[in-house]
Amino acid sequence: MEPPPPAPAHLRVERVERRFGDVYALRDVNLSVERGQIAVIIGGSGAGKTTLLKILIGLDRPTRGAVYLDGVDLASLKDRELNEFRKKLGMVFQYSALLDSMNVLDNVAFPLREHRKLKESEVRARVSEKLRALGLPAVENRYPSELSGGMRKRVALARALMLEPEVILYDEPTSGLDPITSRRVDDMILETRDKFGVTSVVISHDMASALHIADCVHLLAEGRIVASGGPREIVHSPHPLVRQFLDSSGIAASRLVRDRP
Repeated sequence: MEPPPPAPAHLRVERVERRFGDVYALRDVNLSVERGQIAVIIGGSGAGKTTLLKILIGLDRPTRGAVYLDGVDLASLKDRELNEFRKKLGMVFQYSALLDSMNVLDNVAFPLREHRKLKESEVRARVSEKLRALGLPAVENRYPSELSGGMRKRVALARALMLEPEVILYDEPTSGLDPITSRRVDDMILETRDKFGVTSVVISHDMASALHIADCVHLLAEGRIVASGGPREIVHSPHPLVRQFLDSSGIAASRLVRDRP
């Protein structure tokens, strides 16, 4: 008996190009992420990471090419269809993007109140349940300014999970954090994948984080994916841009991948 064919990619980017006038922000970008995987798209400033993130989340459309989620081309959807489909995507913004004037409960409840018709008691119960699942009991009445950087990340993640998305996108999740908090955020991303079964796409410049959490790493440079592979493949890649990025990261890359399970 022949083995069953491989499952189609949960998220697939196919020959995506984004041009602003004569300037190319992205050129012929191809990548795929299987259901439940963690993919890290890594690159330096000006590599095209932000442009690609906006296309993945449906805030921008490619000049050419397609982004498929569960086989549906996001670029082909009309605005109303896209807004509905976007509920399958959760977003954890850089620096968390919590509203300082709202307490934790109201920050996390925001998507539910916008998109679901629920009784307030049900909203509060769901928020408390998600916060407890992420290791944040009894913080509902605190304000973002009263939380540590790692706690703010978890609150932002709870908000992103409230509509039960299939895919979570993280924008520079370790940016501005100290090394210890950064590794805790890495662990949070891994725990979230395992606990909630989500597919994860992480936009980052943090090579240590990428090697710690990724199933697959994609190096983006000058708008192109120049290398893709598992952490060990990336560490041993002869590609000059990969070597340059690893060397400039100042990390013991070989030890990091050796210590992975």
